[in-house]
Formats: sequence, structure tokens, C-alpha cells
Amino acid sequence: MLNRIQTPIRSSKKFFSFARFKHSLPTLKYEYNAFAPVWSEAIVKNHYELNHAAYVNNLNANEEKLAASVTKNDLVSAAQLEKICRFNAGGHINHTRMWETIAPTSDNGGKLVSGTVEKAIEKTFGSVDELAKAVNAATASIQGSGWGWLAVSSATGNLHVLTTPNQDTVEDYGCLPLFGIDAWEHAFYLDYKTSKVDYFKKYWQIANWAQIQRNYDVAMASLKK
Repeated sequence: MLNRIQTPIRSSKKFFSFARFKHSLPTLKYEYNAFAPVWSEAIVKNHYELNHAAYVNNLNANEEKLAASVTKNDLVSAAQLEKICRFNAGGHINHTRMWETIAPTSDNGGKLVSGTVEKAIEKTFGSVDELAKAVNAATASIQGSGWGWLAVSSATGNLHVLTTPNQDTVEDYGCLPLFGIDAWEHAFYLDYKTSKVDYFKKYWQIANWAQIQRNYDVAMASLKK
């Protein structure tokens, strides 16, 4: 889950009142070397301590600046900072979701859980293998940086494969997240160099299907409200 610590409410007479939250890295459930052979210890450590941490730190710092700009009625600065906050918030959200939906092979990573999400996958894609091929192909088609996702359409409740550029979240595209693959270079280059397609294929070995099932349950329940 996203970790955040509430700080005192700041207000602006000219704009609005809002609460500031101090965001923090989620606690990893596993050691850095737990995801071998899919990910090396070095890449997991860098991914968590450098990349994900940078999104959290930048989000906190720029939210402070945004609050100050709002207080000063500086619309130009506020608009620019809002974009920066959105990007870093997306990086924090996407990475937090990533850590939640992977598990080492020693802890049932890659082991499919029988349930409603399996049935939905079989209905939509024919099999989990065909789903993986669809997600991998879509993710490989990303030009630049982004994410490949298995998600639920907020409009239909059907499973949907999509890609999001940079650090956009799936909610920006009318979907609810189930499982995502980070296609940014920092997620694979240390281990795979330019063979990112091999990384996409291996990544399914650490898919946390128990969490994917829980995400599916949450997504479907939210559509009934």
C-alpha cells in the first residue's frame, strides 16, 4: 500500500484548503536477491533505493513547492509544479503496485491461483500463456519509457491489455490495475542489456497471482458501487 503520513493542513484564502501528506517508500516483503533469476540483487536494490525513492522524494519536495505557489496565487508556477507532481506521483503509484504484484518463485511467484481472474483470462484470451504473449507484445511496442498492463475496463468490467507512457497510471485511461510490467530501462538494462523482450517473458515467473486475484476482486467490487 502507498505509505503516507499526514501533516498539518495548509490553506490559501484565494484558492482552497488541503492536507499535505508525507509520502514514503513501501516496505519490501523480500530480500533484494529473492527475485533471481528474473532480477539480480543489484537491479532490485537500484530499482527500490534509487528509482522508486527518487519518485517519492521528488513528489514530497514538489508538493511543498506547489502548496507555496498556491498560497502565493502564482498560477504559472502552480501549473508547472502540478505536472511534475503528477509524474512523480504516477512513478510512486506504479512502482508500489509493482512490488505488490511480484513474489519470488520460492514464495509461489508465477504460480497461478484458481479463481475468477483465471476464468476471466481464459474467457478473454484463451489461456494465461496467450495473455502473457499479448501483454509482452504490447509492452515491447512501447516507444521510449512506460508500462505494460493487464487491467479491468472501468466501463465494461472486461479484462484489457494496455500500455501507459512514462508514469501515467491506468486510471488515466479508464482502467483499474491488476498487473504491470515496468518497461523503463532501469527495470531491465543491468541484467538484460538490450534484450528487453527476454525480460518481459521471464517477468511472469515472479507474478504474484494471489495479489492479482485480490486486485481483480477489488476492481470488480468497485464497479458494482
